[in-house]
Order: sequence, then structure tokens, then C-alpha cells
Amino acid sequence: MSDIFLVISLGVWILAIYQRSKYFLHMIQLEGYKNNNFKKWINEFNYKAFSRKQKYIFFGIVKATIIYIIATIIAKNEIFTITYILLWIGGIANSIKFKKEKVKKELVFTKRAKRLFISNFIVIIIEILITTVILIMLPYDKYYTYPLALFLLSTIYYFEPYNMILANILVAPIEKKINKYYYDKAYNKIRTFKDLKIVGITGSFGKTSTKFITSTILQEKYKVLKTPESYNTPMGISKVINNDLTDEYEVFVVEMGARNIGDIKEVARLANPKIGVLTAVGPTHLETFKNVENIMKTKYELIEELPPEGIAIFNYDNKYIRKLADKTFKEKILYGMEDIEKLDIYATDLEVSEFGSTFILNDREGNSVKCRTKLLGKHNIQNLLAGASVAKALGLTLDEIARGIEKVEPVPHRLQLINPGTGVIVIDDAFNSNPIGAKAALDVISQFKDRRKIIITPGMIELGEQEVEANKEFGKNIANVCDYVILIGQNRTKPIFDGLREMNYSKEKIVVVNTLNEATIKLQELVKPGDVVLFENDLPDTYNE
Repeated sequence: MSDIFLVISLGVWILAIYQRSKYFLHMIQLEGYKNNNFKKWINEFNYKAFSRKQKYIFFGIVKATIIYIIATIIAKNEIFTITYILLWIGGIANSIKFKKEKVKKELVFTKRAKRLFISNFIVIIIEILITTVILIMLPYDKYYTYPLALFLLSTIYYFEPYNMILANILVAPIEKKINKYYYDKAYNKIRTFKDLKIVGITGSFGKTSTKFITSTILQEKYKVLKTPESYNTPMGISKVINNDLTDEYEVFVVEMGARNIGDIKEVARLANPKIGVLTAVGPTHLETFKNVENIMKTKYELIEELPPEGIAIFNYDNKYIRKLADKTFKEKILYGMEDIEKLDIYATDLEVSEFGSTFILNDREGNSVKCRTKLLGKHNIQNLLAGASVAKALGLTLDEIARGIEKVEPVPHRLQLINPGTGVIVIDDAFNSNPIGAKAALDVISQFKDRRKIIITPGMIELGEQEVEANKEFGKNIANVCDYVILIGQNRTKPIFDGLREMNYSKEKIVVVNTLNEATIKLQELVKPGDVVLFENDLPDTYNE
């Protein structure tokens, strides 16, 4: 009889381990397949990796195993064995989720994900084989062997996130070879396009918006290919070069991202740009960079990799980039809105409204043109100036540039104004908030006079030691602008809450929830026609509390 229950228990365990493995595959994918990031997530969100329910079940099995062994030593009885197996089946079955959780970004079974998933199950099979060998070495006694086997299986199940880490280590040499193949293929291919004009864009923030802006303006004269969405890593850019780049394109605009020193150098050596743009330097990804000086050094790698005849383009309004520009002896174009006597491209007579902006675009030669844009916020004018600087370097006239600027559409999730026709204005700034970007977003909604303003935010992350203080300052800034605040994540948003309360902001106007879905429900209870709602930052599923 116990053999039948053992078969059932094995089936339940296979279903449970498959589901748990799939969950951690999703989490490590969201962490970029980086073990250090995944381990950090396990430590920071231990209650998700090892939920209270899972701990209760696992340690319940531990206690049940001890009690069973003691009882069996006293008197061997098949009823004890069957009872133990049934309890074990009940515990493991109770850990299986039969209702699919709603997530922001689904697990994507890419080839890499499939390789890691297979590697993970190879690790599990090896652990089962080791378990089997141990059991074979022990004297066979079904009263002990079966329960011990189940206990070891439950241990493998509980510690599955560490299996995923081990599997990732085992598959790393294969991934490295695959990545090198595609990198080398892209490296060689892009160098066959002798007349291709390549533009590299990097910065702590603003690079994606600047990429879209630059591409739109350049389309007034050229056939342009740009890296899509936030493709800014060596593998993402290699994919675009290998799959999309053809000789029909005259300009290739490449966004370059970094989390560590040397990342921009690797991407720049791949893309081989002749024009490099630095949009901004600020306190982002400080958990890996540690300080702003390392960020400056990394972003400047793009300028260092330009050929002698290359053109370096700098946002001279940014105090950190100004230092980098001043030490550069390559041909350079300086843009901004301050110290205009030092600038090559600059904006004057700026008028920012709740639905867009107008300004005069000027160059060093004294030429000027009036520009209109749908983009919101002063910082987007700087991004437009970056695009205008690239266009000027590539021979467009100011009139062509102005026409291109008017055609620029808001980039999704980056201060994107959405009017659903309900009388409520939604500003979607959900992508990757940072202190400067968050302040700019608050400046934008402050332009909406005589309207109630509601902000929904989980706060800012990856700011290292500055994270708590930056979020507290964010809370203070919110207090000066918004009428209602919905915070996502009680633990993570406590500094924002503290900043709000320090400004004597009413507790009754602060709502704290755990997920974006809960925030949306609360918003529906609060919002009225005429309100302005700002979604500031949206963290991945790994940050759900």
C-alpha cells in the first residue's frame, strides 16, 4: 500500500519542483542571469524565495520526520509510514500554486532560458542520484528508506534557488562561447559598412529618449536604423546588427548602457561609432558603480573609443559632463541652456506648458529657428538639443531639424502624456526613475494648474548608500506638488513616507499598498475628472513585496 502512495508523492513532487524551478528561472532572468544580482535578490526578498508558508511546510516535514523516526524505533508500523507519506504529500501539494499570479513581465523561454532550465534539472537529477546512492549504501528497510527519500526530496525542493545558481555556474562557459560567437559576428559585419554613419549615445539617464529623438530628426535626411526599446548591452546590440542592419541604412543610432566600469568600452568597440553623445551623469546604479566618479569614467569610455576624426557631443548643462567636456581635445559640440556663450547648440525663449513646449533653437553661427514639441519637461528640451547636435554634425539644416523636432513623439513610459478621454490626464513616467528624472516629472505636473495631482510610485532603487536619503528628499518634493500619494511597497517606500511626514503632509492623503494592481484599485477610488495622475517608476516583479 505504501508503494502506491510513494508513486503519488513522486508525481506531486515533480509538479512542485517544476513550478518552483520555473519561478526562480523567471527571477534570475529578470536579474539579467547574473548570480550576484540573484543572490542579492534572495537575501533582500528572502520572504519571497522562502515564503512563510514554504518554511512552515519544510520545517513541518523536518519535525514530522524526526517524530516518525522516533516512533518507528519504538515500534515499526506501516500505518506510521502511510501517515507520514500522506502528510508529506499534503505539505508539498499545499505549496503548489494552482492560480497563476499576474506579473508585469512574463518569463520568456528564450534559448538561453531553456538551456538554464535544462541545466537546473540536470543538477536536480544529479542530487537525486547522490540521494539514491546514499540510500543504497544504507541497509534497506522500507520503514526508514521511503520517508528518508521523501525528506531528501523536500530538501531539494526547498533549496531550489541555490540549484538555479549552481546551474547558472555550470552553463556559464557555454553562454560565454555563444555570446562571443554573436559578438564577433556583429563586430565583423558592422565593419563592412564603410559609409555607415554610426552614433553612440550613453548617459545615466535620457539616453533612450535621446536615441528616439535623434533617429526621428535624422529621418528628415537619412534612412536610419536604431537599437529598439532599451537594447543597450553587447548582446542586444549584436542581435540588431546581425539581424536588422543592411546596406539600405545610412545611419545607425546605438544606445549604450552600463552597470560596471568597462561596459561602455565593450559596447563602443563593437558598434564602432564616429559620433558619441553624453546625455547626463548622475547617481544611478550606485550599487555597482559605488560613486559618481566611476560613472563619469565609464560614460567617458565612449568618447575615448571614438576615432581621431570622431565628434564628441556633450550636455554642457550637466556639471559632471562639463568636466569631461573640458578635458576633451577631440572635435566636440556642446549643447544646453546655460552659459550659452560657450555652447554650439542651445535653446532660448523656452515656454513649457502642460501639453508641450516651444523654444528657439540657436547655433554658434548665429542661426536660429522656432521649434515646437509635444514632449513634456525642461529635461526633454536637453534631449532634443542632443538630437539637434547630432543632426547638425551630420549636415542637417536648422529648418530640417525643426521639422524633425515637431514630429518627435513621446517615448512610452518616459513622461508620456495619456488622455484616455475620461477627463483624467495620466502621465506615464514608469521607466527607471532617478532623482533628477523624478524631480523633472514633479516639475511637469506642477504645470497643470487648478487640478488635483496624484502620484503613484514605488520609489527609486539602485542608488547605493544614497538610496534612503534620495527617496526621503523625493517625499519632500512630492509634498510640495501632489494632493494625494499612493506608495507601492511598505518597506521600500518608508523613506518617502518619512519625507512626506517631515513636511507635515497629511497621513490621510497617503495610501500604502503592496502591488501596482492594488495601487490601481485605490486610484479608482480617489480619482475624479480633471485630476492629473503621475506614475513615477515601475519596478520589476522581483521587487514586489
